[in-house]
Amino acid sequence: MSRFFRTAGQDFIETAILALLLFLAVRTTVQNFKVEGISMFPTLENGEYILVDKLSYSRFSLGPLEQVIPFVNSRDDGYLFAGPQRGDVVVFVAPGTTDRDFIKRIMAVPGETVEIRNGVVLVNGQPLSEPFIANMAAYSWPAGGRPQTVPQGQYFVLGDNRNNSSDSHVWGYVPADQIIGRALVSYWPRSAIGLAPNYRLAP
Repeated sequence: MSRFFRTAGQDFIETAILALLLFLAVRTTVQNFKVEGISMFPTLENGEYILVDKLSYSRFSLGPLEQVIPFVNSRDDGYLFAGPQRGDVVVFVAPGTTDRDFIKRIMAVPGETVEIRNGVVLVNGQPLSEPFIANMAAYSWPAGGRPQTVPQGQYFVLGDNRNNSSDSHVWGYVPADQIIGRALVSYWPRSAIGLAPNYRLAP
């Protein structure tokens, strides 16, 4: 009898440990997010739930070991994979807070020049094709009218609902270390189920 309880107890502990490990693995690679507000309309609607892929933006560096291990070098930007790309819909820590997240679309990456001229987004002097917006921005940026270069390690983001979005044209760039991940799939409501609307935007 005692052997039975000992075996049952071991099975329970092993199952609990496995469940905990699976939970931690999922939480480090995927996160759920609820869209709040209309800044990404019509791409994403208020109250919509999405899963965020955190793995694609994982960063890694071997540091000094790269100098002694042949044929092993991390990317210059530290990302294991592609890292944030123009057109990605990303979730990030809202500027000036630590307890609120925003969701916007990356419009320009480090080293690129960006400006908004009469509502048209230009990257490296070329206009972007944006099939996902309902209305063009009713503003130009920056105020001086001269293209700005996105600093290294930072990103220029905009909401798809250009005239109802607090984004980079208001408060500046998003540091890489504040980006949580890329929108992966929408899972609620049922009418919105599908892959997230990430685009590869070429000027």
